[in-house]
Amino acid sequence: MSDAIRLVALTTNDLDAYLATAPERTRRWVASQSFKALPLTHCLVPNDDGGIAEVLVGVLNGQDLNTLAHLPLLLPPGDYGLCERGLPLDAARVALGFALGSYQFDRYKKPRREPAKLLAPLGQYLDEVAALARATARTRDLVNTPTEDMGPAELGDATRAIGARFGAQYREWIGNELLDANFPAIHAVGRASHRAPRLLEVLAGDPAHPEVAIVGKGVCFDTGGLDIKPPDGMRHMKKDMGGAAHAIALAELLLERRLPIRLRLLVPAVENAISANAYRPGEVIRTRAGLSVEIDNTDAEGRVILCDALTYAAESKPALIVDFATLTGAARVALGPDLPALFGNDDAWRDQLVAIGREVQDPLWPMPLWQPYLSMLESGIADLANAGPSKHAGAITAALYLQRFVPPATPWLHLDTYAWNDSDRPGRPRGGEAMGLRAVYELLKRRFPG
Repeated sequence: MSDAIRLVALTTNDLDAYLATAPERTRRWVASQSFKALPLTHCLVPNDDGGIAEVLVGVLNGQDLNTLAHLPLLLPPGDYGLCERGLPLDAARVALGFALGSYQFDRYKKPRREPAKLLAPLGQYLDEVAALARATARTRDLVNTPTEDMGPAELGDATRAIGARFGAQYREWIGNELLDANFPAIHAVGRASHRAPRLLEVLAGDPAHPEVAIVGKGVCFDTGGLDIKPPDGMRHMKKDMGGAAHAIALAELLLERRLPIRLRLLVPAVENAISANAYRPGEVIRTRAGLSVEIDNTDAEGRVILCDALTYAAESKPALIVDFATLTGAARVALGPDLPALFGNDDAWRDQLVAIGREVQDPLWPMPLWQPYLSMLESGIADLANAGPSKHAGAITAALYLQRFVPPATPWLHLDTYAWNDSDRPGRPRGGEAMGLRAVYELLKRRFPG
């Protein structure tokens, strides 16, 4: 890294001490730029040749994932390296943040510029940091792609490609094949679209290893169905397959990192559309589990497709089921856009994931499976309803609905995630986002060590 431009991380308290040992011209230059080492500011220090000798970067601390994440699209293109003279940084952590801050979605227009590159001394951690960055970018790319180019079939293509890359088994049930294979709830939600609903499956790994099922909600667009959403609620519904994007990216990451597990990826992929055969409020539909469900609201469709996938996932008695879903607005009202709501039927699994989320700066917030609220899903004509008249506890009742389809003895984690950034922030560009993916990966890595 001898030719790399030095990045010097400094807090406001460190700046004077650093400048005291710097050349006089550096002190004069920094003073002329009014640089105070405030967070998210930087100062380019020139060299004798008119280039950049070093970059002083204002930071709060050296442990924050996004300490340097604002720099890739602000610094001039080139190679940069961490300097030991500044505040000590967690090299692996800030390198990941730098990579996340380099992301640009370029499917429909050219990137606005080439990002700067960080040459971090990561050693054995380099491959994993790169893999985590790719998984995040994969999630973002899938979510950011409009539905015309990322419908159920295209989601199937992305999933099939992963299976082919790793020599895994792949299969899918399309359209009426869902009925023949006893996935009636998935079919009911997706039948109104001209793009056939489907269930996607990737199966990989040694059958002797513990099985982990990763399930992702793949509603490629959600109009709300006959309970149609208003325009502002429908505007970003291309992201309603954000759970599937997380599941696909996590599965790819697990296969790439060769965790000793038997992996089963399941993605029910549909478009919740409106046509003459759309499923209606008041209908009673069958599910794979044999439970009947009264449709209180066609806009509560994610849980309806997930219940068939969860039932199927549980049939092979896995060591763990994890599902990702952009399931409820109620979770966003309760926790805001940055904190996925985490539910689980096993306190040890749930609490460990929460702790890991804090550690790797991929936070999740534990929520209760409060059983008395099941009364809000009571139906007079079916085993349960998919929603109810109460506006209370919407994230909890959605999780309770899903829990009915998971055997009590099977550990299960449910992440109700936003999968989206509403605005640009360091390391978190506006648009699709991976939330909880890195935490779940780290949990699995620790629970199933190689």
